[in-house]
Amino acid sequence: MERKEEKFKQIVDENGDCIMRICRYYSPNSEDQKDLYQEILINVWKSLDRFRGDSKVSTWIYRIAVNTSLNFAGKTFRQSRLIVDKDIQNLQVLFDDEISTKERYELNLEALQTQLNLLSVIDRAIISLMLEGLSSRDIADVIGLTEVNVRVKIHRIREQLREQLKPRAY
Repeated sequence: MERKEEKFKQIVDENGDCIMRICRYYSPNSEDQKDLYQEILINVWKSLDRFRGDSKVSTWIYRIAVNTSLNFAGKTFRQSRLIVDKDIQNLQVLFDDEISTKERYELNLEALQTQLNLLSVIDRAIISLMLEGLSSRDIADVIGLTEVNVRVKIHRIREQLREQLKPRAY
């Protein structure tokens, strides 16, 4: 038992920040974020004995965090919002090289968040993992899709965002 506790503590120490970021993506208020964080930790603890090491620990943690987040709000999740803010370091991964640095900084964050929340549940989960800096391979492992499917979805999401967020001439 002591070994399991040590392993759990190490996992939390190494992945606690990313777990909290996932909680912030999926929950709008700090109390719900804390509850979700605890629920994720409980699920990590329960699953720890079954972790075989077939994937990286971080990928396994993301899978638990995203699945727990999706289940946390139950059926109401479909109406929940993905929460992004300008402090997210990987926000640029949503766009490819066709959007200049200047345009990225002028991007209306509220409009971006609105468009992200029009995406399907799976696409929002993919976006949250992209914002975490995961590779398409790791996202595929977490979500349970093929890597090719993830790449296609990412391309389509970027195209949709580019179209919806481009400045309009009125």
